Amino acid sequence: MFIPDPEQEKKGIINRYRSLLRVWRPASPEDKKIVRKAFNLAAEAHKEMRRRSGEPYIYHPLEVARIVAGEIGLGRTSIVCALLHDVVEDTEYTLADIETLFGSKVARIIDGLTKIKEIFDHSSTSLQAENFKKMLLTLSDDVRVILIKLADRLHNMRTLDSMPHHKQLKIASETTYLYAPLAHRFGLYGIKTELEDLTLKYTEPEIYKTISEKLAESEKERKRFTTKFTFPIKKALKMQNFSFEIISRDKSIHSIWEKMKKKEIPIEEIYDLFAIRIIIETPPETEKIDCWKVYSIITDFYRPNIDRLRDWISIPKANGYEALHTTVMSKDGKWVEVQIRTKRMDEIAEKGFAAHWRYKSTSPGLSEININNWLERIRDMLQSSDSSALDFITDFQGFLFTDEIYVFTPQGELRNLPVNSTVLDFAYAIHSEIGNTCIGAKINYKLSPLNQKLKSGDQVEIITSKKQIPREDWFNYVVTARAKTQIKNAIKEEKKKFADEGRKKLQKYFDQINAVLNGKSISKLQQKYNYASPIELYYDIAQNLIGLKEIKDCCAESEKEGWFTKVIRRSFNRPRVSEQPTLTEAVIKEIKNSPDALMVNQDVQKISYEIADCCNPIPGDEIIGFIEPNEAIKIHRTNCRIAMVTMSKYGNKIIRTRWNDKESIGFLTGLKINGTDKKGFINDIVKIITESLQLNIKSFHLESNAGMIEASIWLYVYSAQNLDALMHHLKKLPDVNKVSRINKSGLN
Repeated sequence: MFIPDPEQEKKGIINRYRSLLRVWRPASPEDKKIVRKAFNLAAEAHKEMRRRSGEPYIYHPLEVARIVAGEIGLGRTSIVCALLHDVVEDTEYTLADIETLFGSKVARIIDGLTKIKEIFDHSSTSLQAENFKKMLLTLSDDVRVILIKLADRLHNMRTLDSMPHHKQLKIASETTYLYAPLAHRFGLYGIKTELEDLTLKYTEPEIYKTISEKLAESEKERKRFTTKFTFPIKKALKMQNFSFEIISRDKSIHSIWEKMKKKEIPIEEIYDLFAIRIIIETPPETEKIDCWKVYSIITDFYRPNIDRLRDWISIPKANGYEALHTTVMSKDGKWVEVQIRTKRMDEIAEKGFAAHWRYKSTSPGLSEININNWLERIRDMLQSSDSSALDFITDFQGFLFTDEIYVFTPQGELRNLPVNSTVLDFAYAIHSEIGNTCIGAKINYKLSPLNQKLKSGDQVEIITSKKQIPREDWFNYVVTARAKTQIKNAIKEEKKKFADEGRKKLQKYFDQINAVLNGKSISKLQQKYNYASPIELYYDIAQNLIGLKEIKDCCAESEKEGWFTKVIRRSFNRPRVSEQPTLTEAVIKEIKNSPDALMVNQDVQKISYEIADCCNPIPGDEIIGFIEPNEAIKIHRTNCRIAMVTMSKYGNKIIRTRWNDKESIGFLTGLKINGTDKKGFINDIVKIITESLQLNIKSFHLESNAGMIEASIWLYVYSAQNLDALMHHLKKLPDVNKVSRINKSGLN
């Protein structure tokens, strides 16, 4: 039990405030005075509040302000907003009070940071999506809203231990789905990396722990290797009179795990567990040439891999990142990644957007142009979007692509787009009207269709026609959110032109069947024929896709009944005593009474469920339950990608779930086995599965190529421990090289 110590807590608050001032270093007494005023207000407003850990709540805004100042590099206004970001939401203070005390700019930013109250609301399918949409809409006014929100999320992730497990999963899933990619897009690599690592800590605790321990075990060895590797480089840089710093950075746990999954190799086989970073001090006018001089010095000692050279100095990333990356072969036969940056580039790489603006000059560079283009595209999407919150978030993810290509206009202007972008994406990136009237393009002077994918270095000239209009199938041709939004809007506007004609036709049909056309009958038609809006319905009526027969089938049914039928029905129909609760309401009530109401085993208990076939969870796996939109419950593994996306959108639909201890039913799971093609290979595997462990096989697929075998087996196991025992037995076979679990079922 947590027992507060008032004196210690008072010291803790003062120490955190002093830490904030140390990392910020106020430029003037006036700045310090305003921040002190914000701190005093926050301390007073939150004085009776505590975090779930038991600590005083004021620790949180102080830490968020310190991250904003020290790790992102923002100034006075942002620090004030960080200190006050929960005051309006959680206390009696209003936005009007904040505006009176600190001005309209601070009030506007805090309004963007204030979440929608998390009241269970049946009208909103996703409170997280609504909150995220509201936050992003303020981007049109002030980008600091996003940066402060990222700092808030980072501190929440750092202190997630005190939350219950299902809440940890929800918050971690939101983080990996939206906040980490957003941090990456703003160039905040340090924050992005930490958010991803902390997400892994809660979604894959065993993997996180294993990789952390392996990195700790090999730390001394890496330090010795780094000292030996950098010795000749340091000597040469000093001889060339460079002012420099060389540091070694471990790759993030998350990136190591992603590489292990992608290449299907253990951590011992990953060569680039760390990178060498060389940071030089040099004037802006000689940055480029000096970075290439450093590259030349490195390659004097170590042979480079030309395929791994990345020049982000000549063409910076869209988020402003600039550096020269190369991978070289060391004298010990190991590949080593080396990053070359100037001090300015390093600060932009660490602090992203805020540092970029600190170095802003009168003549914008390519880095600044890229960031401005991206922000302009976001603002354009935000201002033109009238879609639901969930559609909005899905569209917005188009702006969070990490891999990009660079394409040129006929005039030589550079445009950056996500990988897999097409001619149509490029057309919409230039202007919505060019996209709407695009009929094709010349790529490097060669005629190409709308759906032609572009490659870095392509020069693209868009061909348009005034007769062209966007079509539904265009959605299959594009990957960018801007293009999807503009196509959606254009099709909607085109359909609106037919709304009057469709409405008049519909009225005639209703007159012919002697029925009344009103809102209720239109809703009935929409529901029966699955139309999202009346405009869609009117459009199809105008196009003769819906006619008199369909109107009769839907709305003339009551007219067929005579007075006798109506009277008899009315007499015998009993009034409903009460509405039946929905599954969502039933589950919430059940969970309040018993936290483990949903227990997964072979029996359908108080609430029924389905095992998700996207990840095939088995007893022993960490699991989570979701109430889906159709009121069904699905059980997923907590590390399932689909589950993480769902948790990030529907946090209020999560059900705490655990397995029953019984193991009397088999659960479908898959194994992939790689080995050497030898006689008796299949027989040995089947023998272990069916005889040694007495398990049932559902399917067995095997391919042999150049003496190597890859087998996919789907079988029924009773638990994760049962599966681990099977994998252990299979790995001991002399001709088996690797055994891994398959997450997604390919079975129908």
